[in-house]
Order: sequence, then C-alpha cells, then structure tokens
Amino acid sequence: MRLAWIIALLVWAGGAWAHKGATICIDPGHPSEVGPGTRGKKITEMRAVWLVGQKLERRLKARGIKVVMTKSSEKEKVTNRRRAEIANQAQADLMIRLHCDAQSGRGFATYYPDRAGRAQGRTGPSPEVLRQSKLAATAFHSEAARVLRGHLPVLGLYTDRRTKIGAQQGALTGSIFSEVPVLLVELVVLTHPQDEAFILTDAGQEKLAEALEMGILKALAAVRAAPPAKRPKSPAARE
Repeated sequence: MRLAWIIALLVWAGGAWAHKGATICIDPGHPSEVGPGTRGKKITEMRAVWLVGQKLERRLKARGIKVVMTKSSEKEKVTNRRRAEIANQAQADLMIRLHCDAQSGRGFATYYPDRAGRAQGRTGPSPEVLRQSKLAATAFHSEAARVLRGHLPVLGLYTDRRTKIGAQQGALTGSIFSEVPVLLVELVVLTHPQDEAFILTDAGQEKLAEALEMGILKALAAVRAAPPAKRPKSPAARE
C-alpha cells in the first residue's frame, strides 16, 4: 500500500526528477512508405503535424529535455521502420508519433501496442516495451485530455489493433520495430471542419503542443516510477 502511494505521488508530481536526462523522439508522420497522409480542405496532415511537432520540440528543449526528430524537413520521406530505428539509436525514453485522422468523428486519440505484431520479417515489440508503452500511454492520454478539455473533444485511448494496419499486423510497423516505449497520437480528425479549423490556428497548434508536453511529462513519471518487470525464476532457482 505504501509503495502504491509513493508511485501515485511521484506520478502526480511530474517534477524535474521525471524528465531529468530524458530523451524524447518526436516523429511527425508522413511522408512514408504508406503515402503523404490525409488532407483537410486547407491543410495537409504532413504540414499540421510538422508545425505541432516543432512547437513541441521547443517546449521540451526549454525544459532541458533532449529531443530527437525523425526527419529534418517537412517533406522528407522516412519509412516507418527507419523512424523507429532513429528512436532506438537515440535510446529515447519515449517515442511519440504525431498524425491526423480521417474518419466520421472528431477529436484527439492515443494509440499504443498491446501485443507483438509481425512486419518485414520481424516480430515485436518486446514484452517490456509493451509494458512500458501501456504505462506511458495511459498516463499521457489522461493528462493530455485534461489540458484539452474545453478546447477539443477527446475520442479515447486505444490499442494499435484499432487501426487498419495494426489490425492486419497485430501492431503498427513503427511499434513492431521499436525498442523503446512508443505511442501514436491522432491530434485531430483533419477531415472534420471544426478539427481542421482548430489545428489551422497558431493558438490551436500551441494548445496541442502543450497537451503533448504535459502528457509526455506524466508518461515519463509513470514509467520511471513503476517497479521493474518481474523476471520468471529459472528452473534451478525454483528447485
């Protein structure tokens, strides 16, 4: 009971201890092997996530957090596998993938891998990455939703299998190749006029960057406060 209270207190605090020495990999989605992304009437997904990603990068750096971007320009094509490899090479504490959706609803949603999938001859992510990704996504989504309350609807927290590619592979390609905790955020439903109008404005982009920033801080706190995974005892140790 005492341990649970301490963990809850540390997660709630979200203080400097949680992000000291942290590295965050920001992945503004598209273009990739699956195409240039979706389009609204006035802005593309590629443009929208690039603008929000840059604002998020500035916010995190202002806190002393090391930031690694998966691409150096808006239209640079990077495969989803390579994006994950960039986060792995940086030994990121968290990889956050930024996208915009196209569907009938509207609002902000978070996705994370809950099981291993298979793509391009690889099975992944590992059980430990799955465990940490769930911890990170749960804390992240709750805090991001709080920041966005009254500004943008929140669709929910889902697993990769809720997506078209995730349902086919068991997990998204960017998750399968990830060796660090990973989550994907659909910032808005770009095909919805109200969502597009929100992300078109500098104020809307800043609010999304703020929600991402605060969510990331809570995610880092949650992952660092959680006890390490229990390893099964070897047969010899059980005898």
